[in-house]
Amino acid sequence: MASFARRHEVIRALAQAGADLGALEADRCEAVTIAAVADDEATLALLLQLGASASRVTSRCDGTALIAAAHPGHDGVVRALIRAGAPLDHVNNLHWAALIEAVVLGDGGPRHQATVKALLDAGASWRLADREGRTPLALARAHGHDALVALLERAGAR
Repeated sequence: MASFARRHEVIRALAQAGADLGALEADRCEAVTIAAVADDEATLALLLQLGASASRVTSRCDGTALIAAAHPGHDGVVRALIRAGAPLDHVNNLHWAALIEAVVLGDGGPRHQATVKALLDAGASWRLADREGRTPLALARAHGHDALVALLERAGAR
């Protein structure tokens, strides 16, 4: 709740009292994922500074905070999670990694372009395919996201 409410003083107090920063709520999300979904870079930075993990598998989709942030194109959060060691190529139970989420669920606009670029620059695999064998490049083409197609091709995707 403190992460959701952006109550930094409460987050600090709970951490100092020994609270589990990775505790899951009813939808199986923890504070880092909650901050990621909210595009709340300040709360995310605090949580990571206090020792919260960027690598936790969370949510009903068995995803990560990185996947949750990539989907809406929260590029600043994506970059922060990458710096914190979030797993770039974790595949959730929908068989999507963060790169696929940004392509399929994104609008192809500037924030999704920045998200895809950050993922590619960090080494996310453009070879990982969805359940039907479609790569991020094929999906970007199918969605008409020309700017994402160009980014993927510059990264070597074929």
